[in-house]
Amino acid sequence: MNLNLYGHDDSWLMVDCGVSFDEPLIPPYKHNGDSVQNHHRIVAADPTFIVEQKDKLAGIVITHAHEDHVGAIPYLWDRFKCPIYTTSFTAEVLRRKLAQTKLANKVPIVEVSHRGAMHLGPFSVEWLAVTHSLPEPYALKISTCAGTVLHTADWKIDPQPVTGQPFDSQVYRNLGNEKILALVGDSTNAVKPGFSISERNCYDGLLSTVKSQTGRVVVTCFGSNVARLISLAKVAKKTGRYMALYGRSLVNMYGIARQQGIWPDDLPLADAHHLGYLPPQEVLAVATGSQGEKNTALARMAKDVHPQIALDKGDTVIYSSIVIPGNEESVGRLNNALKARGIGVILSEESQLPVHASGHPCAEELKLMYHWVKPSIAIPVHGEREHLLAHANIAKQSGVTKHYVGENGDLYRLAPQASIRRQVVKTGRIPLQQGE
Repeated sequence: MNLNLYGHDDSWLMVDCGVSFDEPLIPPYKHNGDSVQNHHRIVAADPTFIVEQKDKLAGIVITHAHEDHVGAIPYLWDRFKCPIYTTSFTAEVLRRKLAQTKLANKVPIVEVSHRGAMHLGPFSVEWLAVTHSLPEPYALKISTCAGTVLHTADWKIDPQPVTGQPFDSQVYRNLGNEKILALVGDSTNAVKPGFSISERNCYDGLLSTVKSQTGRVVVTCFGSNVARLISLAKVAKKTGRYMALYGRSLVNMYGIARQQGIWPDDLPLADAHHLGYLPPQEVLAVATGSQGEKNTALARMAKDVHPQIALDKGDTVIYSSIVIPGNEESVGRLNNALKARGIGVILSEESQLPVHASGHPCAEELKLMYHWVKPSIAIPVHGEREHLLAHANIAKQSGVTKHYVGENGDLYRLAPQASIRRQVVKTGRIPLQQGE
């Protein structure tokens, strides 16, 4: 649930405004002797600190379109009421979210080009291309007269991405000559050695895996992963299968990719209503529900209550995703229901071939970034404490002498600024909506 604030010269810049993944905030309780699960809630960072001085908020910058970076805007923007700056694809994702709320056509969204700098109050912001698992992901170079910060957001080094251009290391090598004050960086895979898998390698693994199946194939993945959807459409074309999407988030992302000219014209999709009438060996269904969520497309397929498609013994479900820590139990229940009906299950963590590629940097990629950028300070973000500590250790090994590892809500002073009083930000989060 990313929400970052950069302060300088009595002004603030917000970077991202996201929600957390679906999580139960209240433990199950007993009712008449039976365990009752509480509703899950959407959760965002507590914005009270900046709401109390919103007149000093120069703007909101969104790095990319994932829920944990943009999903809180429909709930929180009314408390800020300032312009939002982002690129074309992310802007369209946001507009569609806002169209379902009372804020439709009321939020000023400024589409930016990644070329050149934009001045927001005392901040100069440049969008720097990275590779990730959806279109138009960007790191930010945020400059003031007190120093320059590289805010990486989500990234990886992918020499063969399915969407966008290959990772350009020269952009970050150039930063090494600019005396970068701090790098605020992604720690998600800091505990994993080596390099992340390219989306092209994931395509090869999915192709080989699907080729070996004789029944229907259902692939479940994160709804926002446009690159994976394009890879799967290529797999369907190569293996002579028809592909259709099951789940609102998948259909929505496909529509945005088509509108933005990102989806290849030679990869048509089938109508979801039609796949149920095709021979099993011609079916490739892509479904939401990779985390075992109730009432998603995959959950209904597992229960044999999906209105458009039915699975039979000999069919296979492939998880082109990881199981997010904390969701093991719900995914396990879903898989038990599938296996009880004779449906095969292939988890990415157990597959001999790469059927999922993370969108985040592993240890060797982090080392390269630090060797290129040479910041004075490292501030790990994203992940649990073990990930932050692993990231800080990598920074230390790479020659960065200062590294700040803290908790949500902490405020770091990066450079002396006599005109700004020391301020304390309390850690906090707020529930936004039940039943999600």
